[in-house]
Amino acid sequence: MRKAADRIRHAISFELIGLALVTPLGAVGFGMPVADIGVIGLVGATVATVWNYIYNLGFDHLMRRLTGGTQKSAAIRVLHAVIFEIGLLLALLPVIAWYLGISIPQALMMDVSFALFYMVYAFVFNWAYDRLLPDWQPAA
Repeated sequence: MRKAADRIRHAISFELIGLALVTPLGAVGFGMPVADIGVIGLVGATVATVWNYIYNLGFDHLMRRLTGGTQKSAAIRVLHAVIFEIGLLLALLPVIAWYLGISIPQALMMDVSFALFYMVYAFVFNWAYDRLLPDWQPAA
């Protein structure tokens, strides 16, 4: 299982790269100022970073209990990303609506768009991260 320093490196690098991608894409896609999407992105990244650490720690503990290790198949990676994004979507929906002064349905559309982007991004990022920086610790 990964150590705390590795989890922190993972969470921070994930959010910084994601923010660098989603801010300009969101501004163009939603026709909103980069600054507004940037604020939503920073708030989202902050909430997501904390959620990422807690969620991945819990997910790895559950994986170790159920399977004896933390290696994830493609199907488990998809499930992992979907559950993560649902939790984050629920946390960010009211923030997006309030800050941008838009309706809940509009915020939901925006939030779902961000979630879809991040689900694909999370799958690719985590797969690449695990390949580049594998967890070398043997299972207990």
